[in-house]
Amino acid sequence: MLGRMTALPTNYLYEAVKADIAAGRYGQRVQTRFPPEPNGYLHIGHAKAIVTDFSVAEDFGGTCMLRLDDTNPEAEDEDYVQSIIEDIRWLGYEPADVRFASGYFQELYDWAEQLIEQGLAYVDDQSAEEISATRGSFAEPGTNSPYRDRSVEENLDLFRRMRAGEFADGTHTLRAKIDMSHENMQMRDPLMYRIRKVEHHQTGWDWPIYPTYDWAHGQSDAIEGVTHSLCSLEFESHRPLYDWFLAALGCEQAPRQIEFARLELTHTVTSKRRLLKLVNDGVVDGWDDPRMPTIRGLRRRGYPAAAIRDFCKAVGITRVNSRKAIEELESFVRRELNATAQRRMAVLQPLKLTLTNWPTDDDGRPVVEYFEVGNNPERAEDGTRLVPFTGELWIEQDDFREVPPPKYFRLSPGREVRLRGAFLVTATDVVTDADGNVVEVLATYDPASKGGNAPDGRKVKSTMHWVSRPHAVPFEAALYERLFTAEAPGSATGEALDDLNPDSRSVRTGCWAEPALAETAAGEVVQFERLGYFARDLDGSMHFHRTVGLRDEWATLVKRGQ
Repeated sequence: MLGRMTALPTNYLYEAVKADIAAGRYGQRVQTRFPPEPNGYLHIGHAKAIVTDFSVAEDFGGTCMLRLDDTNPEAEDEDYVQSIIEDIRWLGYEPADVRFASGYFQELYDWAEQLIEQGLAYVDDQSAEEISATRGSFAEPGTNSPYRDRSVEENLDLFRRMRAGEFADGTHTLRAKIDMSHENMQMRDPLMYRIRKVEHHQTGWDWPIYPTYDWAHGQSDAIEGVTHSLCSLEFESHRPLYDWFLAALGCEQAPRQIEFARLELTHTVTSKRRLLKLVNDGVVDGWDDPRMPTIRGLRRRGYPAAAIRDFCKAVGITRVNSRKAIEELESFVRRELNATAQRRMAVLQPLKLTLTNWPTDDDGRPVVEYFEVGNNPERAEDGTRLVPFTGELWIEQDDFREVPPPKYFRLSPGREVRLRGAFLVTATDVVTDADGNVVEVLATYDPASKGGNAPDGRKVKSTMHWVSRPHAVPFEAALYERLFTAEAPGSATGEALDDLNPDSRSVRTGCWAEPALAETAAGEVVQFERLGYFARDLDGSMHFHRTVGLRDEWATLVKRGQ
């Protein structure tokens, strides 16, 4: 194992684990855990934590488990539990075990009684508002509760009656007795238990009291044998409390908490409260809306799990919070899809193109030719596909201008262009509707240019994609812009939702594609040539989400030095 570590990253977290192994701590074991609260769906920030937790364990030959820290039943749901498990597996990780903090409620309760007996915990009758008002501030010490010096016997009696369900919600709490003048606010007699007479998704109505996250977290780590408790930086101030609880209980070789910077993206929010508001207010279609930064949303939009993993690893492990450009994540997505996605021709804003000199058969029907077109050139094993071609085609509206602007090299009257892999064509006339809008372009093709190249070697400046009208399959496409207009949502007003983009999604109906598109599997991503990468919806309908465009915006930003 020590030899293997020489090739591992040299960041502070890995160095700490190496040092523990070298010192023989934990019997040279490495065991981590991912401990989400099941009060929402996982998002891109969680992906960074998942990759970190599982990678550290894997790189040191250890294990990583999933523990649902389900200590707040009012905000939790079984649907969240199942989504978390499924999303972790979709990302490519298999937990060594799946557990719940609620599975340790009895042990946590027994330990709480132990702290009471040691004079290190007491029952407080103050309201939540009173407790908050007496905590003090960073500049002023807090004030001791008038119930702080109750006897051990009285505290045990009250706590047991809390457990028995005798008291109403909010009337009593159990607090650790530490120091109300401690410079760390987390150490000022923190709450350990509160009364909540609500049903729990795992334990039902068994418990009328629930432990706080801070009380359950470290003890759950200890029960499970976790060696390294990896947390995001906001828990750094909680570490002294984490250690205090374990020391007070006499835990030998207590888990070691190490913090790392969380992941934030531009034009994105990861606050569960705000994400839930987007869902509840109908701003998005749900937690799996492709505009959402949730794992479910990214998956539905077509982001590959491998790209998310690679991005999180590239971000690295640091102790400085920062906001990464979303274009950087998109560059990883584009790189992965460029290597894996099949190519297809599709038209999002169709315009008829009719070749007036195209041959017909004896029955007067346009002749059908088939052209061999490559699939993904990055994957030689994918070979080619046959695409039907006739004299009745769809092209993009943007690929024709009756009056072309300067430097416009696509189709216009009298100009010759190449239809990808097929023929050179020249526009000759147009058909317009009653309002003068062009609804059909008439053109001729050069039979000698089969394959898209003229025998005399003449050059054209534009190559366009196309779809045969008689063979086209219909679909609709959802195009996405940033969900938030500001790079740092809320930076101007203090409320991120003020920066919502009302035009974050547009849906194109009446789109057409080559027949092979119908064979695309649910969730599969294909490259629409010249248009971008699109994912077929997970429900299997012919609804496609634009995953990312073809242009690498991140490379442009790097080149500009931004």
